[in-house]
Amino acid sequence: MHLILRVAVAAACSAFIAHAGAQPKSAAAGYPDKSVRWVVPFTPGASNDVIARLIAGKLLESWGQQFIIDNRPGAGGLIGAETVARAAPDGYTLLLSNPGPNVNSPMLSKSAPYKVDDFAPVIFFGYAPLLILANPALPVKNPKELLDYLKANSGKVSWGSSGVGSSLHIGLALFQAATGFNVTHVPYKGSGPAITDLIGGQIQFMHTTTVSAETQIKAGRVRVVGLASAKRQALLPDVPTLAEAGIKDAEAIVWFGMAAPAKTPRAIIDKLNAESNRILKLPDVKRRLDELGLEVEGGTPEQFGAFVKREVARIDKLIKSGALTRD
Repeated sequence: MHLILRVAVAAACSAFIAHAGAQPKSAAAGYPDKSVRWVVPFTPGASNDVIARLIAGKLLESWGQQFIIDNRPGAGGLIGAETVARAAPDGYTLLLSNPGPNVNSPMLSKSAPYKVDDFAPVIFFGYAPLLILANPALPVKNPKELLDYLKANSGKVSWGSSGVGSSLHIGLALFQAATGFNVTHVPYKGSGPAITDLIGGQIQFMHTTTVSAETQIKAGRVRVVGLASAKRQALLPDVPTLAEAGIKDAEAIVWFGMAAPAKTPRAIIDKLNAESNRILKLPDVKRRLDELGLEVEGGTPEQFGAFVKREVARIDKLIKSGALTRD
């Protein structure tokens, strides 16, 4: 009996070891083994789109699988972001994170179809200060002339943005709160259409980024009249900041990152984070992001998550002060 018992125990141990060795591999072991859809909740050509396509190309080189950019503009980024929030949390649907769809829209809209915490932060790519563009036909070349024009044309000025709740809308809200001027907010489905109408004279001003307006600025089709930042930008050294004209507390940025649906396996998030951090350090990527005026960040998912929490607190403060309204 003792011999039989020893044989039975040995067999049981062998079976346990075999079972342990057959445990499922890490969720990220074979990831990605097919194309990944990367939703950009704004129009092609905007800053979000440019950055996503740059990094997507490098991820293709790294893993041999396409990261297909899916532009889904509308409703301040809500439409595209909802697509990701409702997607399977398997790493094959991602979001180009932006303050509009990630934070502003769900906080400003009571009927938003998702919440801020419906997304898992992956990596913080970086941020860019907002600048103010004017139609070049206007007699406005700097922040002081901008204030003079707004005073002389009170109630007649149209100011575009890339949508309600977008970073550009927040920039305008901060500017209005700081100056007391009332302008007509004209939201678009992305900064591209807004810039087109700015050039055509349908609107007079807008906030945007160097990334979105680079070509039009160089061609002289739009004019940069001020920077909504604490310091001048190396790409536009001759453009003064709003603070230099005495406009305080109007600094505004737009930030970019990668997010996944909540409950995406941590192993997949870590794999995307590690490779994206590597890509951000590549000389050609760094050079291009510098050209676009992006302050590169990188870092861990936790660091990105902490940043998003600070943004939530910032928007909450603006809502409570009345600078923004929750519909």
